[in-house]
Amino acid sequence: MPNEALVRVGVFAALFITMAALEYFVPRRQLKPVKAKRWFTNWTIVILDSVLVRLLFKTAAVGGALWAAENGVGLFNLIEAHYWLAFAVSFLALDFTVWFSHLLSHKVPLFWRFHRMHHADVDIDVSTAIRFHPVEIIASMAVKYALVLALGAPAAAVLVFEIVLNGGAMFNHANFRLPLWLDRWLRLVIVTPDMHRVHHSVIRDEHDSNYGFNLSIWDRMFSTYVAQPEKGHDGMEIGLKPWQDERPTLLGWTLMIPFRKL
Repeated sequence: MPNEALVRVGVFAALFITMAALEYFVPRRQLKPVKAKRWFTNWTIVILDSVLVRLLFKTAAVGGALWAAENGVGLFNLIEAHYWLAFAVSFLALDFTVWFSHLLSHKVPLFWRFHRMHHADVDIDVSTAIRFHPVEIIASMAVKYALVLALGAPAAAVLVFEIVLNGGAMFNHANFRLPLWLDRWLRLVIVTPDMHRVHHSVIRDEHDSNYGFNLSIWDRMFSTYVAQPEKGHDGMEIGLKPWQDERPTLLGWTLMIPFRKL
């Protein structure tokens, strides 16, 4: 798939611009007046993440799937399975793995140190979707790579999953208003902005819920689903309680969050 990177970047750019436009025209919440600082920090972080991943991994997970197919590595390259079964199982396995990894990033103290950089953002909007510590991004890529090789996942399934994952993250972090009736129907299958916003609450029981980035079924299945924030979407506080100031908008301070006492 020689155009894989181009496809992903193109879809990413189109979705980011779309979500940003929706935030501007139909905002869900009034954001704090530090958006320029936040966006500079969050965009710098994603550029740093992308450079490091490309330096450490010769190919993305799609490249791993192509290599596995060429060398007969992984479950679906060793058994005779219908292509669409392999596609569906691979997609669902990757989605569940991201959900479970997210849960662990809250439950394991070492993982939480790095993941809390994402949660420290003082507001939640489309730029929050790209705000992850480089160490967490590298670890996430390693896990996905290992799963792709173990499954022998079809390259197309991996590409579709990566696009859906990135698009879903931007969609459910975006600060735009969905009609409530549409939100109720959509969240039966996928994670909506109102559903995921609960996860960014300063209240511990709320940010330890709604771990999904794409499919909402895992949170319902494992009883980690919370429908609405206690204080409502307009009254809830976003971020981490001790850092309700401008520090998480500063690039240097933010990158050092894993080593700060909370």
